[in-house]
Amino acid sequence: MVNINYIKFCNFFIFPLICLGKKGYALVKELSRCEDSIPPYNTDLVKAVSAEIKQLIDQNTEDANASTEESIGAASFLPTVRIRHAAAKRNMRCLMAYHYNRIRCLRTMRWEFGSVLPGDIKANLSLAEVEWFSKYSRMLATYMRSVGDEGINLAVDLKPPKALYIEVRCLVDYGKLELNDGSVILLKKDSRHYLPRNDCEELIRQGVFQHIV
Repeated sequence: MVNINYIKFCNFFIFPLICLGKKGYALVKELSRCEDSIPPYNTDLVKAVSAEIKQLIDQNTEDANASTEESIGAASFLPTVRIRHAAAKRNMRCLMAYHYNRIRCLRTMRWEFGSVLPGDIKANLSLAEVEWFSKYSRMLATYMRSVGDEGINLAVDLKPPKALYIEVRCLVDYGKLELNDGSVILLKKDSRHYLPRNDCEELIRQGVFQHIV
């Protein structure tokens, strides 16, 4: 014979708990599929995880208030409250991991691309991430200007150079470029130049130059 009370208990308590944390897992799983790039910021899923956290906390608050009003049977709330609390903490860790890893990837891209991100990458960022990247770039630029009398560009020579001069091909009609020694050259598409590495590295990262090996 089917126990109606047991079915009701499962519908209201057990089955909802089984589904907890799936949205947070999906958020972290999304990052693992795009380790070398930043996927579009998933606003809907972030809001859904945040809403689930709030719902879990609200439900635990209701049960806590009910248990204080009715001391008899208060222990029956504890298993459910503990499961909800663990699920809420797990969702928080998923949100933190999602945002931390995106910021860490952005920080690496600042050193690779300079202060200007490619349009396809910038389109995948949230407004908060765009603001963070701008602030990080300004802080880094301020620090580099403060080193020594003339400052230092820490974004060049990230790997020990094999030669001080390199041959490059211009991929776009860039226009005039002033080198560190004060000389000015005209960069036209498909033109080739033999230039100091320091003057070329950032333009290579931005896709203006192609290093001819």
